[in-house]
Amino acid sequence: MLVAAAVCPCPPLLVPDVAAGAAPELAAARAACTDALGVLAAARPDRLVVVGPAERNGRGPHPEGTRGSFRGFGVDLDVRLGGNGHGGRDEDGGAASERELPPSLAVAAWLLERTGWSDAPIEGLGVGEPLEAERCIQTGRDIVAPADRVALLVMGDASACRTLKAPGYLDERAAPFDAEVARALGAADVAAIKGLDTELAYELKASGRSSWQVLAGAAEGAGLGGALLYEAAPYGVGYVVATWS
Repeated sequence: MLVAAAVCPCPPLLVPDVAAGAAPELAAARAACTDALGVLAAARPDRLVVVGPAERNGRGPHPEGTRGSFRGFGVDLDVRLGGNGHGGRDEDGGAASERELPPSLAVAAWLLERTGWSDAPIEGLGVGEPLEAERCIQTGRDIVAPADRVALLVMGDASACRTLKAPGYLDERAAPFDAEVARALGAADVAAIKGLDTELAYELKASGRSSWQVLAGAAEGAGLGGALLYEAAPYGVGYVVATWS
Protein backbone atom coordinates (compact mmCIF):
# COMPACT_ATOMS: atom_id res chain seq x y z
CA MET A 1 0.00 0.00 0.00
CA LEU A 2 1.31 3.43 -0.92
CA VAL A 3 1.17 5.71 2.12
CA ALA A 4 3.11 8.74 0.83
CA ALA A 5 5.18 10.02 -2.06
CA ALA A 6 7.56 12.87 -2.68
CA VAL A 7 8.32 14.16 -6.17
CA CYS A 8 11.66 15.94 -6.57
CA PRO A 9 13.78 17.17 -9.48
CA CYS A 10 17.13 15.50 -10.11
CA PRO A 11 19.62 18.00 -11.57
CA PRO A 12 23.11 17.41 -10.13
CA LEU A 13 23.17 21.19 -9.56
CA LEU A 14 20.84 20.49 -6.64
CA VAL A 15 24.01 19.36 -4.83
CA PRO A 16 25.90 22.49 -3.68
CA ASP A 17 29.33 20.89 -4.24
CA VAL A 18 28.41 20.36 -7.90
CA ALA A 19 26.93 23.83 -8.23
CA ALA A 20 30.06 25.35 -6.64
CA GLY A 21 28.02 28.29 -5.39
CA ALA A 22 26.80 29.13 -8.88
CA ALA A 23 23.21 28.03 -8.39
CA PRO A 24 21.62 30.07 -5.60
CA GLU A 25 18.38 29.81 -7.55
CA LEU A 26 18.11 26.21 -6.40
CA ALA A 27 18.19 27.00 -2.68
CA ALA A 28 14.38 27.14 -2.63
CA ALA A 29 14.20 23.81 -4.49
CA ARG A 30 16.52 22.19 -1.93
CA ALA A 31 14.39 23.52 0.92
CA ALA A 32 11.24 22.20 -0.74
CA CYS A 33 12.85 18.77 -1.21
CA THR A 34 13.73 18.70 2.49
CA ASP A 35 10.10 19.47 3.35
CA ALA A 36 8.92 16.75 0.97
CA LEU A 37 11.16 14.13 2.58
CA GLY A 38 9.72 15.18 5.92
CA VAL A 39 6.30 14.15 4.65
CA LEU A 40 7.69 10.71 3.78
CA ALA A 41 9.18 10.28 7.25
CA ALA A 42 5.93 11.38 8.90
CA ALA A 43 4.08 8.60 7.07
CA ARG A 44 6.21 5.99 8.92
CA PRO A 45 6.59 3.62 5.95
CA ASP A 46 7.91 0.09 6.21
CA ARG A 47 9.86 0.57 2.99
CA LEU A 48 11.06 3.48 0.84
CA VAL A 49 11.45 2.98 -2.90
CA VAL A 50 13.42 5.61 -4.80
CA VAL A 51 12.55 5.80 -8.50
CA GLY A 52 14.43 7.85 -11.07
CA PRO A 53 15.27 8.03 -14.78
CA ALA A 54 18.33 6.11 -15.89
CA GLU A 55 20.35 5.30 -18.96
CA ARG A 56 20.58 1.65 -19.97
CA ASN A 57 23.45 0.70 -17.63
CA GLY A 58 21.63 2.24 -14.64
CA ARG A 59 18.21 0.70 -15.15
CA GLY A 60 16.70 -1.86 -12.82
CA PRO A 61 17.01 -2.38 -9.07
CA HIS A 62 19.68 -0.83 -6.87
CA PRO A 63 19.82 -2.39 -3.39
CA GLU A 64 20.26 -0.41 -0.22
CA GLY A 65 23.91 0.50 0.27
CA THR A 66 24.62 0.97 -3.45
CA ARG A 67 27.13 3.73 -4.00
CA GLY A 68 27.06 6.65 -6.38
CA SER A 69 29.29 9.61 -7.09
CA PHE A 70 29.40 13.01 -8.74
CA ARG A 71 32.88 12.55 -10.20
CA GLY A 72 31.34 12.65 -13.66
CA PHE A 73 30.39 16.25 -12.88
CA GLY A 74 33.89 17.19 -11.75
CA VAL A 75 33.32 16.78 -8.01
CA ASP A 76 35.01 14.27 -5.70
CA LEU A 77 31.82 13.46 -3.80
CA ASP A 78 30.47 9.99 -3.06
CA VAL A 79 27.04 9.03 -1.77
CA ARG A 80 25.35 5.84 -0.72
CA LEU A 81 21.71 4.81 -0.98
CA GLY A 82 20.81 4.35 2.66
CA GLY A 83 22.55 1.50 4.39
CA ASN A 84 21.97 2.87 7.90
CA GLY A 85 21.59 -0.51 9.56
CA HIS A 86 18.77 -1.69 7.29
CA GLY A 87 20.65 -4.43 5.47
CA GLY A 88 22.62 -2.74 2.68
CA ARG A 89 25.76 -4.56 3.93
CA ASP A 90 28.08 -2.99 1.36
CA GLU A 91 30.93 -2.60 3.86
CA ASP A 92 31.49 -6.36 4.10
CA GLY A 93 30.69 -7.28 0.52
CA GLY A 94 27.06 -8.15 1.13
CA ALA A 95 23.97 -7.36 -0.85
CA ALA A 96 24.77 -3.89 -2.15
CA SER A 97 25.14 -3.65 -5.92
CA GLU A 98 28.51 -3.34 -7.64
CA ARG A 99 26.88 -0.99 -10.14
CA GLU A 100 26.94 2.72 -9.41
CA LEU A 101 23.72 4.63 -8.93
CA PRO A 102 22.52 6.54 -11.99
CA PRO A 103 22.72 10.33 -11.51
CA SER A 104 19.04 10.71 -10.60
CA LEU A 105 19.36 8.20 -7.77
CA ALA A 106 22.68 9.69 -6.68
CA VAL A 107 20.89 13.03 -6.21
CA ALA A 108 18.19 11.18 -4.25
CA ALA A 109 20.84 9.52 -2.09
CA TRP A 110 22.36 12.94 -1.40
CA LEU A 111 18.95 14.31 -0.38
CA LEU A 112 18.37 11.34 1.93
CA GLU A 113 21.81 11.68 3.52
CA ARG A 114 21.29 15.42 3.92
CA THR A 115 18.04 14.88 5.80
CA GLY A 116 19.41 11.98 7.84
CA TRP A 117 16.92 9.40 6.58
CA SER A 118 16.84 6.38 8.87
CA ASP A 119 13.11 5.74 8.98
CA ALA A 120 12.83 2.65 6.78
CA PRO A 121 14.84 0.37 4.47
CA ILE A 122 15.47 1.79 1.01
CA GLU A 123 15.39 0.30 -2.47
CA GLY A 124 16.38 2.08 -5.69
CA LEU A 125 14.90 1.60 -9.14
CA GLY A 126 16.28 3.11 -12.33
CA VAL A 127 13.62 3.49 -15.03
CA GLY A 128 14.31 3.97 -18.70
CA GLU A 129 13.06 7.32 -19.93
CA PRO A 130 11.50 5.83 -23.13
CA LEU A 131 9.61 3.12 -21.20
CA GLU A 132 6.02 3.03 -22.43
CA ALA A 133 3.32 4.32 -20.11
CA GLU A 134 1.58 1.03 -19.38
CA ARG A 135 4.82 -0.66 -18.35
CA CYS A 136 5.60 2.27 -16.04
CA ILE A 137 2.14 2.04 -14.51
CA GLN A 138 2.43 -1.73 -14.04
CA THR A 139 5.83 -1.27 -12.40
CA GLY A 140 4.18 1.05 -9.89
CA ARG A 141 1.47 -1.52 -9.20
CA ASP A 142 4.11 -4.19 -8.63
CA ILE A 143 6.01 -2.01 -6.16
CA VAL A 144 3.00 -1.72 -3.86
CA ALA A 145 1.64 -5.25 -4.38
CA PRO A 146 3.13 -6.55 -1.09
CA ALA A 147 1.12 -5.79 2.02
CA ASP A 148 3.65 -3.45 3.66
CA ARG A 149 3.43 0.32 3.90
CA VAL A 150 5.41 1.82 1.03
CA ALA A 151 6.62 5.38 0.43
CA LEU A 152 8.03 6.57 -2.90
CA LEU A 153 10.69 9.17 -3.58
CA VAL A 154 10.14 9.99 -7.25
CA MET A 155 12.96 11.79 -9.07
CA GLY A 156 12.72 13.51 -12.44
CA ASP A 157 12.67 16.82 -14.27
CA ALA A 158 9.98 18.39 -16.40
CA SER A 159 10.76 19.82 -19.85
CA ALA A 160 14.23 21.03 -20.79
CA CYS A 161 12.94 23.45 -23.43
CA ARG A 162 11.68 26.50 -21.55
CA THR A 163 14.19 29.10 -22.84
CA LEU A 164 16.57 29.73 -25.72
CA LYS A 165 19.52 28.70 -23.51
CA ALA A 166 17.82 25.56 -22.19
CA PRO A 167 19.43 22.19 -22.99
CA GLY A 168 16.68 21.49 -25.52
CA TYR A 169 16.37 25.08 -26.83
CA LEU A 170 13.04 26.91 -26.70
CA ASP A 171 9.88 24.99 -27.51
CA GLU A 172 6.59 26.85 -27.13
CA ARG A 173 4.90 23.62 -26.01
CA ALA A 174 7.13 23.30 -22.95
CA ALA A 175 5.51 25.86 -20.64
CA PRO A 176 1.95 24.50 -21.00
CA PHE A 177 3.23 20.93 -20.66
CA ASP A 178 5.06 21.82 -17.44
CA ALA A 179 2.06 23.73 -16.11
CA GLU A 180 -0.13 20.64 -16.52
CA VAL A 181 2.52 18.41 -14.94
CA ALA A 182 2.79 20.75 -11.93
CA ARG A 183 -0.99 20.90 -11.61
CA ALA A 184 -1.38 17.12 -11.82
CA LEU A 185 1.44 16.37 -9.40
CA GLY A 186 0.22 19.03 -6.99
CA ALA A 187 -3.30 17.60 -7.09
CA ALA A 188 -2.27 13.91 -6.95
CA ASP A 189 -4.25 13.54 -10.19
CA VAL A 190 -3.49 9.91 -11.00
CA ALA A 191 -5.52 9.88 -14.22
CA ALA A 192 -3.76 12.95 -15.60
CA ILE A 193 -0.31 11.55 -14.86
CA LYS A 194 -1.23 8.26 -16.50
CA GLY A 195 -2.45 10.17 -19.54
CA LEU A 196 0.66 12.27 -20.12
CA ASP A 197 1.65 12.37 -23.79
CA THR A 198 4.75 10.17 -23.84
CA GLU A 199 5.89 11.33 -27.27
CA LEU A 200 5.55 14.99 -26.35
CA ALA A 201 7.39 14.37 -23.07
CA TYR A 202 10.23 12.76 -25.02
CA GLU A 203 10.41 15.64 -27.50
CA LEU A 204 10.51 18.13 -24.63
CA LYS A 205 13.21 16.11 -22.84
CA ALA A 206 11.04 15.68 -19.73
CA SER A 207 13.10 13.04 -17.92
CA GLY A 208 10.56 12.58 -15.13
CA ARG A 209 7.69 11.27 -17.25
CA SER A 210 8.43 7.58 -16.72
CA SER A 211 9.01 7.98 -12.96
CA TRP A 212 5.80 9.98 -12.55
CA GLN A 213 3.84 7.24 -14.31
CA VAL A 214 5.37 4.65 -11.98
CA LEU A 215 3.99 6.79 -9.16
CA ALA A 216 0.58 6.88 -10.84
CA GLY A 217 0.47 3.09 -10.98
CA ALA A 218 1.50 2.78 -7.34
CA ALA A 219 -1.10 5.34 -6.23
CA GLU A 220 -4.13 3.65 -7.81
CA GLY A 221 -6.86 3.43 -5.21
CA ALA A 222 -4.69 4.89 -2.45
CA GLY A 223 -6.81 8.03 -2.13
CA LEU A 224 -3.83 10.31 -1.48
CA GLY A 225 -4.06 14.09 -1.59
CA GLY A 226 -1.40 16.26 -3.19
CA ALA A 227 0.47 19.46 -2.43
CA LEU A 228 2.68 21.48 -4.78
CA LEU A 229 5.72 22.79 -2.87
CA TYR A 230 7.83 24.27 -5.67
CA GLU A 231 7.64 24.89 -9.41
CA ALA A 232 10.17 26.89 -11.44
CA ALA A 233 12.47 26.73 -14.47
CA PRO A 234 15.57 28.70 -13.45
CA TYR A 235 17.79 27.24 -16.19
CA GLY A 236 15.15 26.59 -18.79
CA VAL A 237 14.40 23.20 -17.21
CA GLY A 238 11.17 22.62 -15.31
CA TYR A 239 11.63 21.58 -11.69
CA VAL A 240 8.68 20.44 -9.58
CA VAL A 241 8.51 19.41 -5.93
CA ALA A 242 5.26 17.87 -4.71
CA THR A 243 3.99 15.53 -2.03
CA TRP A 244 1.24 12.94 -1.99
CA SER A 245 -0.04 11.83 1.40
